[in-house]
Amino acid sequence: MDARVTPAAVRLENISRRFGAAAAVDNVLLEIARGEIVSLVGRSGCGKSTLLRIIAGVESIDAGRVCLGGTEVDGRHFVEPELRGVGFVFQDYALFPHLCVRDNILFGLKSSQRAAAIGRVEDLTRRLGIAHLADRFPHTLSGGEQQRVALARALAPKPGIVLMDEPFSNLDQGLRERVRAETVALLRSLNATVIMVTHDPQEALSTGDRVVLMRDGAIVQCGSPYDLYDRPVNAYAAEFFSTFNKLVGICRDGRIDTVIGGIAQGIEAEPGAKVTLYIRPQAVSVSPDHGDRLARIERRIFLGDTEQLLLHIDGLETPFIASTRERLPRTAEFVKITIRPEGVLVFQP
Repeated sequence: MDARVTPAAVRLENISRRFGAAAAVDNVLLEIARGEIVSLVGRSGCGKSTLLRIIAGVESIDAGRVCLGGTEVDGRHFVEPELRGVGFVFQDYALFPHLCVRDNILFGLKSSQRAAAIGRVEDLTRRLGIAHLADRFPHTLSGGEQQRVALARALAPKPGIVLMDEPFSNLDQGLRERVRAETVALLRSLNATVIMVTHDPQEALSTGDRVVLMRDGAIVQCGSPYDLYDRPVNAYAAEFFSTFNKLVGICRDGRIDTVIGGIAQGIEAEPGAKVTLYIRPQAVSVSPDHGDRLARIERRIFLGDTEQLLLHIDGLETPFIASTRERLPRTAEFVKITIRPEGVLVFQP
């Protein structure tokens, strides 16, 4: 290797892990750069937490090779978890109930000189806004405070990589968003390499420099949040990150004919080819007077900034969903809709 090339913080080479006949992780190849924050996302059972445990060294592999900072830690050679330079923040935080906040954070600094260790704890608690909690015990802390203590404990030994397994899932919605934003800002300020497991699509998109979507132990798609949202590689990836209206259509010279009419969509497909359109609710413009198609309002769901409309359109068996910021008259029974092509994805069977 060229000495001038900085090795990846994490490199997973064709990693596989089976439990009986089931493949929890199936031939995963992934490389993560130093200072990168990666969201590992997918539904329960997709293998994301198993992959995190493999990187940490608490789960073995059946095939492949794991390298951290250019050093092999699993494969032909195995490095014990405590020697990998990895910090782990668990979903339940795993704080020691008999230790105060200060001693919980000090736990991972036993090899450091006392004065240096205390200085490190004071610096982290100040950065995380928990210095005033140093003498408190975990059971007296709120969920957000416990999360910060768990993060401080993981960061205390200055690990090369921080692994986070659903770290915000136990927090209420408003608190979760605030704590997540503060945590990510701190990790970025430290230039930390972070892999965060989540099942929440919005959390994955808002947090990661890159997002890795998993299904059945394999990577479906890896890329920037914009890549996965705007350019999903298949229907599964599309539906994971967004709600859609689905219509079957036939390609006809630059448009797609459907049961509700033609939709302009420039795709490369043979005339007469059958496709499925995925139409985002926010790509449906709604107006009392202007539009291409008439729809009857079946239900209105007010969401604050937006209102979701469930619409009946002749020819469709299921309601057509529109998301609008327009304040329609409360007495409105019918609207006209226009579908914006930029909000339409097309997949062929």
